[in-house]
Amino acid sequence: MKIKNLVLIVALGIVIFSCKNDDDGVSTDPAAQSLVDDEALIEYLQTHYLNNEDGGIWTISNGETPLMEQVEVQNITKEDISYKLYYLTQNEGVTSSPSRADSVLTTYTGMLLDSSVFDSRSTLTWMKLTSVIDGWSYGFTNFKGGNKIINEDESFYFDNYGKGILFIPSGLAYGNFGQGFIPPDSPLIFQITLNDVNESDDDNDGVLSILEDIDGDGDVKNDDTDEDLIPNYLDIDDDGDGILTKDEDPNGDGDPTNDDTDGDGIPDYLDTDN
Repeated sequence: MKIKNLVLIVALGIVIFSCKNDDDGVSTDPAAQSLVDDEALIEYLQTHYLNNEDGGIWTISNGETPLMEQVEVQNITKEDISYKLYYLTQNEGVTSSPSRADSVLTTYTGMLLDSSVFDSRSTLTWMKLTSVIDGWSYGFTNFKGGNKIINEDESFYFDNYGKGILFIPSGLAYGNFGQGFIPPDSPLIFQITLNDVNESDDDNDGVLSILEDIDGDGDVKNDDTDEDLIPNYLDIDDDGDGILTKDEDPNGDGDPTNDDTDGDGIPDYLDTDN
């Protein structure tokens, strides 16, 4: 079965964004579901191949090379549950890889394992990896951006950009709630490009969002120094001392991370006693 020419359901980029559903009536065990998803993904990868002529994914019918022989595995632990995200690199890219706190300039097509397309974006779109499903925030880190080529008329395009396919278990997508056209407990497939990377400073405080990952676990959403329920990467006053983070820069170099007035090893912007 060819995926590429199936009827396209365009959701204008909404489905890839992370969301929380308050319906607690669904009781699927996430740990057990992760195993079910992995079996389903492995079966899919063993029975489908990438058609290099048209870029579509087809069912193996004549001994074609299965996707399983081309993918790599990214092992991810979320809430003490182990997941396997499979990804196929068609082109790695040549510039820099994003962190999970950065933004990516991308195009994509999203599909279910039954080959139905639920979302697609063919025009370049910026996406914050802090606001999308975990399968994206992890998966994009395996690719790099491309070179920006500017034409004489100031239009531009990207060359040698990252390109590949993500095979995402439901626990790194929408879990047992589903979303829009995506049923509960659905593994997802995304054909993606990574054209450019923006190192984000979401709160414009002079500290890159990835540097606000105080515990170093790669997740900026769980770091909240002043415990005001606003994670540091979105908090303009990280230590809650009434002084904006961007103003806790005594040496005036524009970088609050290297200022430690009292020499206690804690930079001023995280130190209420400085």
